[in-house]
Parts: sequence; structure tokens; C-alpha cells
Amino acid sequence: MDRTKCRSFNGYKPCSKNSECSINCSYFEIPNVSILIVHLGAMGAVLRSTSLLQSIKRKYPNSFITWVTEECAKPLLLNNPFVDKVLTITTRDLLTLSTLRFDIGFFIDKSPEIGGILKITQPTKCFGFTVLPDNGAIVPLSSSALELWEIGLSNEKKFFDNKKTEIQLIAEALELPYLRDEYILTLTKDEEIVANVRRKEWSNNGSKIIIGLNTGTSGILPNKTIYLDVWIKIIKNISRKLNYLNSPIQLVLLGGGSIDQRRNEQILQQCAGLDVVASPTLNGLRDGMCSVKAVDMVITGDSLGMHMGIAFKKFVIAWFGPTCAHEIDLFDRGTKIESKLACSPCWKRNCEITESCNRTVDIEQIIQSITMSELLKLQKQIKHSVLIDNGDNSF
Repeated sequence: MDRTKCRSFNGYKPCSKNSECSINCSYFEIPNVSILIVHLGAMGAVLRSTSLLQSIKRKYPNSFITWVTEECAKPLLLNNPFVDKVLTITTRDLLTLSTLRFDIGFFIDKSPEIGGILKITQPTKCFGFTVLPDNGAIVPLSSSALELWEIGLSNEKKFFDNKKTEIQLIAEALELPYLRDEYILTLTKDEEIVANVRRKEWSNNGSKIIIGLNTGTSGILPNKTIYLDVWIKIIKNISRKLNYLNSPIQLVLLGGGSIDQRRNEQILQQCAGLDVVASPTLNGLRDGMCSVKAVDMVITGDSLGMHMGIAFKKFVIAWFGPTCAHEIDLFDRGTKIESKLACSPCWKRNCEITESCNRTVDIEQIIQSITMSELLKLQKQIKHSVLIDNGDNSF
């Protein structure tokens, strides 16, 4: 058999699974279908699309999957057991991409760049979207993508008529079996250790419930970011409620990058004396994943942090202002809180309204979403995980 066809063969050194490259290797495997996934951004949407991977593997069981995305989203796909190769749209990676052949192409983005990637790769069969060569307009590649395409062309359909989640629409557009599969986000062993260390520290070795507050968003839609003053009120109200319930908690400010760091520092200053700490924000995206994995519950706007919370199966309280709550699946682990403003959702990047949706967040609804039954469930999970960490399997 030709060892060059093995899934893990690279041609210049043994793969990570063995010390010698041989057809006698127990990991030797030849895929029979080469699949290209193109989803460039935004990062939260890329992470959400990992829920397509199990469906792809059901339809194409012995497939080799290459995923093309933007450089900033690449960390979200690393260590994913279903993805064989991750490439970006850098010049270097596009050169690599031009040497590869694909049987199936899934072009998820409705963006001008996908037409160029399709032209470079020319898969035998394509699903999703492409662009017209005369004007660069985005069009469906097949009739299965028509519904998702039409929804994007009508605010009425997108905001009000459509009741499907975005990932169901994408799965149907790509002609994949939709079974409401979960996201796939996998930490390395070292990252799991980091997450566990933070969990023990923040929970006081399992004695506190950790509530993560994801205070920022990407900035593409500024009104998805809850105002700093609103976050301070949320923190004070949570502290008041849980003190009344005699439920020990630790609030942890989540985020990534210098903007989130400055915001979280301001929050800490104004919440002195309360059980609030800040997670590291300048150590990169993978480190931020460790912080989200460490908490029990996530309160967040519609953001990458929300998608991470969903991926790690946390209880998520998600606030939606300019975006559509029905497009997101929390998998029955959380609550969606929607703006009551008549103009929401709008998907506008700029807003002229003084009392905008991110200034008028229903704080009481967020507090009410932290139910006693959910806290008791989390406490039971924490006690169980502490027993396992301590090597005690008794019940």
C-alpha cells in the first residue's frame, strides 16, 4: 500500500502518532474523500460551524477535512479531532491550498473572498455560496442554499419570519443531515491543566460557584457590547441576590485583548469589596478558552465568549440587542434575553438612538435567570468534579 496516502503522512518526518513512518503502523489510514470547508469569519460563527463536522463525518465517514479560515480564527480549530488540516488566507497558505485537490467543497461564507478560493481549488462538487464574475455579487451554488440566501436578502424574513437557527440553515444549505449536533472545541492536555488550576483557584477548591461575565464583543457591531455601567449594576445585583440566597459564588470577568482588559480593570475598581476577579486577557485566544472552560456559568452578549460557553456546555445567559436570538442554539442550557426596543433586531453597525439597546439591558431578567434550581444543579456538579479530582469515586 502507498504510505503517502495515509491521513497523517507529511513526507518529511514521522507524524506525531509514531516514531517511524511505515505501512505497518497501527495508525495507517487512507481517506477516500477530500473535503474543503471555507468559513473565514466572524470568529464566533466559525466556532459555531464546528457543529457541522459530525454531520459531515456521518455523510462522508472516511474523509480528510481541510478548513480554510482567517488567521485570527485559526486557534479555534486547532486540536479539533475532526479537522485534519487548518489553512488561512495568508499568501503562504494560499500557495499550499493551490496544490491540493478536493472532491467536496463547502463554501459557508457569504463573502467576496470565497469566489477566489473556489477558483483556486475547484472542488469536484460544491455547496454553499460563490460570487458572480461580472460584479462579485454573492449567489448560491445550488438550490439547497436558496433559503439561507433569500433570508439574507430580506430583513422581514431574517428578523421575524425565520425561526430556524443559523446552523440548521447552513446544514440544509450544504445538504448535510441536521441532528442538532453540538460545537466541537477541544483543549490540549496542557490547556486542560490550566483550566483546572483556574477552576480550583476561583472556586476556592470547589466551595464556590463560578459565574463568568464576558464583558466584551468583537467591536464589529458596537451595540452588542453591554455598557460598563450596566455590567456594574449586574454585578451588584447578582452579589445582592446570591448573598440573600446564601449561595457562595465567585464572579470572574472574562475577555480578550487590551480593550477588554481596560474595561475589566474599570469594573474591578467600581466593584471593590465584592467577590469579583478578572481572568487573564492578554495571553491569546487559546488561553481565553481555558478561562471559559473553568467557569460554571457565562453571562454574555452575542459574542465569541457566548459561543465558547455553548461549546464547553456551560449554562449561558445570553443578551441579544441588534442581533437575532432565534439564530442561536443554547442546547437547552441557558436563557436568551432579548432587547425590548421596537427597533431590535437591526444588525446595524451604527445607531443614532440615545437610549440604545446596550444601555437599556433588562438587568432584572438576567438576575431572574440565575435560578435556585440551576445553582443547586451546579453545586452538585462541582462536588462531583471535586471528588473525581481528588481520586474519590464514592457516592
